[in-house]
Amino acid sequence: MNKLNKALNESAFARWSVLILVGFVLSANYYFYDAFSTLKGTLMSEFSFTNTQYGMFVSFYSIPNTFLLMAVIGGIILDRFGIRRTGFSFVFCMALGALLTAYGASYYYSNGGLGFATMGSFLPNYSPQLKMMLLGRFFYGLGAETSIVVISKILVKWFKGRNLALAFGLKVGFGRLGTFAALQLSPILNNGGQSLSTAIWFAAFLVFTGLLVFIVYMLLDAKLDKQIMPVKAKIKDEDKFKFSDIGRLLGNRAFLFIALLCVTFYSAVFPFMAFAPDLFVNKYGLTDVASGRMTSLLPLATLICTPLFGFLIDKYGRSASAMIFGSMTLFLIHISFALTNISPYIPMIMLGIAFSLVPAAMWPSMVRLVDENKIGTAYGMMYSIQNLGLWGFPLIAGWLLDYTNPGNPSVLNYTPTMLMFATLGLLGLFFAFMLKYTDKKRGFGVELPLNTSK
Repeated sequence: MNKLNKALNESAFARWSVLILVGFVLSANYYFYDAFSTLKGTLMSEFSFTNTQYGMFVSFYSIPNTFLLMAVIGGIILDRFGIRRTGFSFVFCMALGALLTAYGASYYYSNGGLGFATMGSFLPNYSPQLKMMLLGRFFYGLGAETSIVVISKILVKWFKGRNLALAFGLKVGFGRLGTFAALQLSPILNNGGQSLSTAIWFAAFLVFTGLLVFIVYMLLDAKLDKQIMPVKAKIKDEDKFKFSDIGRLLGNRAFLFIALLCVTFYSAVFPFMAFAPDLFVNKYGLTDVASGRMTSLLPLATLICTPLFGFLIDKYGRSASAMIFGSMTLFLIHISFALTNISPYIPMIMLGIAFSLVPAAMWPSMVRLVDENKIGTAYGMMYSIQNLGLWGFPLIAGWLLDYTNPGNPSVLNYTPTMLMFATLGLLGLFFAFMLKYTDKKRGFGVELPLNTSK
């Protein structure tokens, strides 16, 4: 009888099935985001993009979450209206944006398709293709970040107290699997610039498939809610979200330091990934396909290491210490790219380890700082702060490349750009130290194992 009454999230099979479903959605999300890094050269030659315009395309993803605070708003909506309605709405926006981006790069659109004349009627310094792709990138970013917030809350809902850090590690692994696949497949599908549209349409199709997969998850979520509804009905009014909760979060120094670490750390990785294949072409003389494979070492390493680190943090804790070590490693990696000619294989593998360690420790640590009924808001605020960096630093990186390489030289000098990324790593190291100090002083329990109560 007890087994018949057992909630769905108490079943290990159900929990891991849910992780696979939402993991596919995340993989599709990351595939689309990273598919363009190996297409940079083709985009510039096909549509006459400059380095600055390519940086603008990368950064446009973050505009709705930086200036419109959509990740924060999405987190609030998530806490108020639940996973299913919020998740479907934002995954739908993500799919719509992916399809619009692919349409902007299609041959049909470039040959005068629907919207081409309208897009060509304003801002003549920007091509109609770029403007349509920016519109798609905007909607994609509007949905993508909040969909990650939704997936984070899904994992807390299904795994809290049951290998939560491992689940988050596997979640990160699914994202890196999407990145790895994009870096491997995108240049092959592009076929040396002959099939740019095919490469982008394939990425958009994966995102649309992710929407269908999320609908399947919604059925499981509805069943779980029916089982736990009597418990949920007992939640007191004072436990529900209030806008004053945002002020309390911002007044929590540990939350601020982990959010600042988040923005500096991710700004030193994701924008770097967008330029890394081009760095390997220019500094090390690799081909487009070889540079994509080199860059794919990062997600491959994180795919393997992040679940392992999550398991260890579940069992032994030391999350703040892990963030310190990962941030220090990130700084040293970017310094080596900027100032040495060491084989790129070594720093890319080390970057994979750093990029496994910090996320595996950072995201599940939020359950030590925030109540579960406000976790969506907290994650939403973190993603919005993160997106400030993901918007600004691709623009700065693209501008630095144009400024330090006047006259379009045949080989670009990436040293100033890599020093910028190294500076971000150094700032992240400072915030990680401050997080550990604050945790020791206030006793949040960030350093404790996650499989035990505080």
